[in-house]
Amino acid sequence: MSFLLPKLTSKKEVDQAIKSTAEKVLVLRFGRDEDPVCLQLDDILSKTSSDLSKMATIYLVDVDHTPVYTQYFDISYIPSTVFFFNGQHMKVDYGSPDHTKFVGSFKTKQDFIDLIEVIYRGAMRGKLIVQSPIDAKNIPKYDLLYQDI
Repeated sequence: MSFLLPKLTSKKEVDQAIKSTAEKVLVLRFGRDEDPVCLQLDDILSKTSSDLSKMATIYLVDVDHTPVYTQYFDISYIPSTVFFFNGQHMKVDYGSPDHTKFVGSFKTKQDFIDLIEVIYRGAMRGKLIVQSPIDAKNIPKYDLLYQDI
């Protein structure tokens, strides 16, 4: 289903999307088109994109074409989903040590819709970090890997 969503293939395109998306949540899915978990997430993103079109813009970003952002957001697991609002990186407290991105696929379409609504409402109130509405059992667990420390 990844062919239904627009792709950003360079740092310049990602920069432009971050700068130009106004009054909407920008959703950047970092991953690879051929990865099975990325395809599962892409299916959820594509099925919800029209319902969320007034609140969110969704792009797919290939980790192999944007190493600058892959390193900047410390994307060591794919898929990883990062959120922005009016050029500002939005953080979400998922009950895990990393608030900068969502790692893995959402379990249901409703989980993703709820998260976008919470980020949108929080961003409209000026918040830079919001509390995740997703049930803790639906959030994938992983260990943070710190390299070169």
